Amino acid sequence: MNTHLTTALDLAARGVPVLPLRVGKVPFGNCPACRGNACGGRPNMKTPGRCTCARPCHAWAAAATDPTTLTGPGWAPAWRQAGAVAYHPGGIGLTVVDLDDAHAIAWARRMLPASRTVPTTRGEHWIYQGVMPSVNGVRPGVDIKSTMSYARWLGPGTGTMAPLPDAVRALVAAKPSPVRPVTVLVPAGGGECRHRTPVFLERGIAMAEQRITGATSSVHATVYRAFLAVLSTHGRCGCLTDAHTARLFTAAQAKGESARHCADAWSNARTALGM
Repeated sequence: MNTHLTTALDLAARGVPVLPLRVGKVPFGNCPACRGNACGGRPNMKTPGRCTCARPCHAWAAAATDPTTLTGPGWAPAWRQAGAVAYHPGGIGLTVVDLDDAHAIAWARRMLPASRTVPTTRGEHWIYQGVMPSVNGVRPGVDIKSTMSYARWLGPGTGTMAPLPDAVRALVAAKPSPVRPVTVLVPAGGGECRHRTPVFLERGIAMAEQRITGATSSVHATVYRAFLAVLSTHGRCGCLTDAHTARLFTAAQAKGESARHCADAWSNARTALGM
């Protein structure tokens, strides 16, 4: 039996949702319609997605614990090509603080309580008991992987797992700085810029999230258009923050988009608007 499949089945037997990764940490689809990227919706692809699956079937959403699913014909080609095994941390109540380099590790040792540690190619995974939103780039070299995200399985690690600390939650919950410095435009005669009204902004972000989440085809194009709509309405008055963009990126990644594609789509939308 394939070594990666053996590892996956062992994890699944312990209730850990797992999925195969291609070489380069790219996930496979988990349904026949998506095999070989036939639907065009797999992450890191530049062509518009055409996936019409009834539910998300890419990236973290492909993680499973059912051995029949893992060993079935829909998965067999993936395991033969797999370069690694990944798991869904949020699916088992965990949060992974992904530290990409020595500087990030040094920061964690100063600022975070010790917990279960797993060595990675370039850094370490610090694993905590508890879940939270997944956000990449919360600080230089630091990503948060928990709900709606996946992490490579690199072994059980060492050390005692600690409860998820407030210091980690604060990396996402703390009020972030604006996306870019702007001059707030105040309407003639005084008053508050309407784009800073919490309800107005919240409705705009929620509509964009819904638009992305509801996409059943052309996911790449839908993400770009949603980003463009948000930026055209809210991007010039200083109301958008990193927390807002994180919500949009999370929605896009739940549909199978990569973090790289999200960043590129956001940048392209800003450029198109002359921002």
